[in-house]
Amino acid sequence: MKEIALVLTPAEWAEGITTLKEKVIHQHGYDKGEVKHIEVLHKSVDARNRNIKINLKVRVFLNQKPLDEELNLLQPLFLKQVKDAPELYIIGSGPAGLFAALKAIENGFKPIVIERGKTVRDRRRDIALLNKEHIVNEHSNYCFGEGGAGTYSDGKLYTRSGKRGSINQILHTLIYYGANKEILFEAHPHIGTNKLPQIIENIRNTIIDCGGVFYFNYQLVDLKINFQKLKGITVQQVNNKSLINFETERVILATGHSARDIYTLLQSKNIEIEAKPFALGLRVEHPQDLIDSIQYHCPVSQVPEARRYLPAASYSAVEQVNNRGVYSFCMCPGGIIAPCATSPGEIVTNGWSPSKRNNPFANSGIVVTVDQHDFKPYQNNKALSGMYFQSAIEQKAWLYGGKTQTAPAQRLLDFVNKKVSSTLPLCSYIPGVNSCDLNEVLPDVVASRLREGFKLFEKKMHGYLSSEAIVVGVESRTSTPVRIPRDRESLQHIQVQGLFPCGEGAGYAGGIVSAAMDGVKCAAAATEQS
Repeated sequence: MKEIALVLTPAEWAEGITTLKEKVIHQHGYDKGEVKHIEVLHKSVDARNRNIKINLKVRVFLNQKPLDEELNLLQPLFLKQVKDAPELYIIGSGPAGLFAALKAIENGFKPIVIERGKTVRDRRRDIALLNKEHIVNEHSNYCFGEGGAGTYSDGKLYTRSGKRGSINQILHTLIYYGANKEILFEAHPHIGTNKLPQIIENIRNTIIDCGGVFYFNYQLVDLKINFQKLKGITVQQVNNKSLINFETERVILATGHSARDIYTLLQSKNIEIEAKPFALGLRVEHPQDLIDSIQYHCPVSQVPEARRYLPAASYSAVEQVNNRGVYSFCMCPGGIIAPCATSPGEIVTNGWSPSKRNNPFANSGIVVTVDQHDFKPYQNNKALSGMYFQSAIEQKAWLYGGKTQTAPAQRLLDFVNKKVSSTLPLCSYIPGVNSCDLNEVLPDVVASRLREGFKLFEKKMHGYLSSEAIVVGVESRTSTPVRIPRDRESLQHIQVQGLFPCGEGAGYAGGIVSAAMDGVKCAAAATEQS
């Protein structure tokens, strides 16, 4: 068994395993009968010049067929019946909460999952109302509900974590529940909003079959604490406001980056939280053909030929402008811009792609880092200063958009030149867009850097700074503006024994995979300390 690097043309990659085997034999001098199996470990597209290459890392099995464990095939999960087992309460059913529940079952605990939103299927109706009628359901939307924010913003599985074993555990679990095996080796793996809901349902069904319990449409409203030890929680049904009190000494708090009520609750109870930096900006959208022509080094007229064997092109951009990072975030080739407000009176944008990434537009957040210095006008709110800064900009976007979910927008070139667009190009944002000067919506510390950042992007991606492109505001939920501090060893809150801050909402993750990994860690810590 050997691991080797291969370079293929896009057409050769499209031909499949037969061509792959021939390449291995030809490039490394093996006899045809020696090569029994080839497993792809990593794949990336190198489009830095006109001769586009597919770079592969493969494992070659010589003179023997691989064993299942050598193929890294997912073994059945170590799950058991926990109906009558000790309970572990989990607040939130995003990736952190769901993977925490699976780990709890594996460790012999009964997970009780409290979710303020609806099931993954029922969320669709509220998202449709948000898109078509501009009605924001504060508990069921793109951010809140089963599966969390990533479910309807396309399931990107990128992570900067270096813990390969833990990453593989998460990816194998997703494959077990219905994801394609390609997520194991793609450089930028992605499931797709059209496929994720069924995967989430499958995970939930496993948890219930093992004895776990879900409370949908219930939100956490109080923590019972005695001498810095957690003793219970109170949850409230979002429809009729009825309360349920649970006695418990261990709770995983995995509520996501937009649960502002949780941060407010913690502050009201004098439980320590911290303001943290995040990033803020706009979502920019180009015709996908234009991005393809830039990235694949061909005229737009030749894009259909280039795309015969290549995916919709993506890009990653980062520059330093006046000592702050300006960078692309959550790039969505063949994607759609989505309305992600969690309360009436605000505009929040994000992006998603279907699994085939076959929509006619490419969009990406382009954001600037902001920190406590920028939050000073809201410093009376102490640790919530960043949250109020964020909220104020979202409310301003709502005013400039027209006081509905119509978003303020501008041609990219006009934004850079600080000129209101007389007309706007077609845009994938379903609620619609309203022309205004987004330089007036964003604080100057952000807008001025974005203008310069776009100019620098143009130097590296000629054609990017185009009047065909549109910027839509605002991209503001890149990460939580609040961190909930925890002990490094026990993973419990530094003040409250039994409370485990977890995932993106606590400031310890930045996407589906890292949130799921953190959920596993917190569940392990919570169950091992019982």
